[in-house]
Amino acid sequence: MNKVLAALIAGLFATSVYAQAPAAAPATPAVTKAVVKAEKTVVKAEAAEAKDVAKADEKAAKALAKAEEKKAKAAAKAEKTKADAAAKVVKADAEDKMKAEAKADTKVAKADLKAEKTMVKADAKAEKAVVEAKADKAVAAAKTTEKKAEAAADVKKAAAK
Repeated sequence: MNKVLAALIAGLFATSVYAQAPAAAPATPAVTKAVVKAEKTVVKAEAAEAKDVAKADEKAAKALAKAEEKKAKAAAKAEKTKADAAAKVVKADAEDKMKAEAKADTKVAKADLKAEKTMVKADAKAEKAVVEAKADKAVAAAKTTEKKAEAAADVKKAAAK
């Protein structure tokens, strides 16, 4: 067993020696220049990506805040309508009490429906903005990846000359 293990370890060391990359050729001024240019390009692309990501995050946050504001307004309006309806029921004569309650119930139901619709629409709009923000982030990341690949290709091209 020890011999097998020793043979495997020796084989591992032998393959690692052969698998090493060849020694790098000395850098010429053209290659150095290409590397510097590539690094600048990558830094610019990453900065642009960070800016786009921040912009997308801000856009999504604004949409979510706006949705919350709309939902709060809709809920407050529904509560006001309910309070007005209840006040009318209280003010109604004893004879008209049932009629006033029926009217109030109808108003309350309509107010609740309207508030619910507004809330659903606000949520949908906010979700759409979040999805668009994610798409913007993905596009920014793809652009950065593209610039990095172009920079690496330019360095290889300069090294090949």
